[in-house]
Amino acid sequence: MSDLSITVADGFVHCFEDFARRVQSLANDLSEENFWAKPFPYGNSFGNLVLHITGNLNYYIGTHIGNTGYVREREREFTESNLRGKEEVLRSLDAVVDLVVVTLRAETDESLTQTYEAEGVDDVKDRFGIYLRCAVHFHHHIGQMIYLVKEFSK
Repeated sequence: MSDLSITVADGFVHCFEDFARRVQSLANDLSEENFWAKPFPYGNSFGNLVLHITGNLNYYIGTHIGNTGYVREREREFTESNLRGKEEVLRSLDAVVDLVVVTLRAETDESLTQTYEAEGVDDVKDRFGIYLRCAVHFHHHIGQMIYLVKEFSK
């Protein structure tokens, strides 16, 4: 790895690990019931957002870069009726963030610029772009989680 690819990987690793810590911290204040509750007629539960982020990272990074074989069922991330426990869902998020970190640490200057293709991200051209897209997506949903936690703390 060159200094540049190390710097890029370190920056993304910091983001993904920080985002996972934020989700864990926010979830600590939620009961099991509130973790899955949808307080508004629109939107998702905190739990569904965690499932969605986990599926997103497993698919875009795990499947398409890490060759994990993960098959995404995106709609189930929002409609899952067999609700797992909060701790299990959060462990799954931590596991996929660990996978993202391992994948990032293996990147080189050449691999970060390799062409990237996957369904749903037609405007992403290379691996650097998908890491960036996934980090922005993760951060976006943390904003929604903050809003949900504030709603339940009223």
